[in-house]
Amino acid sequence: MENLKLTFWILLFIVFYTYVGYGLVLFLLVKIKRVFKTKGIQSKSNYQPEVTLLIPAYNEKHFVAQKMQNSLDLNYPKDKLKICWVTDGSNDGTNLKLADYDMVDVFHEDQRKGKINAINRVMDKVKTPIVVYSDANTLLGKDAIHHIVTCFEDEKVGCVSGEKRIFNKDKDDAAGAGEGLYWRYESTLKKWDAELYSVVGAAGELFAIRTALYNEVEPDTLLDDFMISLRVAQKGYTIQYNPKAYAIESASANVKEELKRKIRISAGGIQSVVRLRALLNVFKYKTLSFQYISHRVLRWTLAPLCLMLLIPILGVLSYNEGGLDFHIYTTLFWLQGFFYVAALLGWYLKHRAISLKVLYVPYYFFIMNYSVVLGFVRYMNNAQSVNWERAKRAA
Repeated sequence: MENLKLTFWILLFIVFYTYVGYGLVLFLLVKIKRVFKTKGIQSKSNYQPEVTLLIPAYNEKHFVAQKMQNSLDLNYPKDKLKICWVTDGSNDGTNLKLADYDMVDVFHEDQRKGKINAINRVMDKVKTPIVVYSDANTLLGKDAIHHIVTCFEDEKVGCVSGEKRIFNKDKDDAAGAGEGLYWRYESTLKKWDAELYSVVGAAGELFAIRTALYNEVEPDTLLDDFMISLRVAQKGYTIQYNPKAYAIESASANVKEELKRKIRISAGGIQSVVRLRALLNVFKYKTLSFQYISHRVLRWTLAPLCLMLLIPILGVLSYNEGGLDFHIYTTLFWLQGFFYVAALLGWYLKHRAISLKVLYVPYYFFIMNYSVVLGFVRYMNNAQSVNWERAKRAA
């Protein structure tokens, strides 16, 4: 029984550290660094390098007009901003719709091989020193490009991630409420990660790299944005984060659609951990390895497994205490049960169209970890296609 108790506390520590503890440690380390921080690089007001805005798209005909208007309205010199779309596999006329814009370079092939293959195909055609990646169904803040390139004044910076924002509506269901809260927490962690040393991965909605640092990524890669950005970090450059450069999109239409998206991300996360296993070497990559393991690897590997194991282990420990005598293990067992009941109630209320966001948060947390389990199974079975099946977004 003592071994079981020790196992319980180890599992609980891993879960706590993954979702809460790392944030606390990171905050403390950043506070300490600020005490000894030297004066940073001063921004040059005239720093405006040529930039290519690269937009991979598959069957995004209905977003073309909105995305193009948003791109043309960006507050960046028109003669220094190149707009490039790659529409491989699109059969809804996306590439034909773009023919209405003579200032745009459009690359199209009829065969669909996935987003990363489309990016690989056109990157040697990008001649600007900075390339900014953005999804077709996201809108950028007017000064997004300006805020992105400012970070590249530091020669140590190889990649810059913008902030992903979710349209927040009062009637958001579990997907909207949970996803919005999750991304606000993620944004805070990214700010601290960047301040400590480097962000560990960029969001595909908006990020940029030095074009010269791009290396062709494996054609079956699921998380192209994550792999591109971490490969840059592996070369000794940092990934910085600028929340002033933001991209905004609607939340998933419902939790079913969000689950579909997260299963793919989880399968891609496992694939990334395998391919980026060199980053686990803390003796070589030091702070980057610490951040990568704490912020990413644990979420995609040990934490969901620990959550599953805690259920039967707490059950046994609670039974050993008497079950209803509220000592420490029994109390924790019932608190665990209450959490899962709250998640179940969140699911029930969602299907009854009743808004009670306090229950949507545990439900979304459960969905996040459930998706990791399904993503792991999908990765092991090699059942996740490189072709992205777009999740429906809320109107």
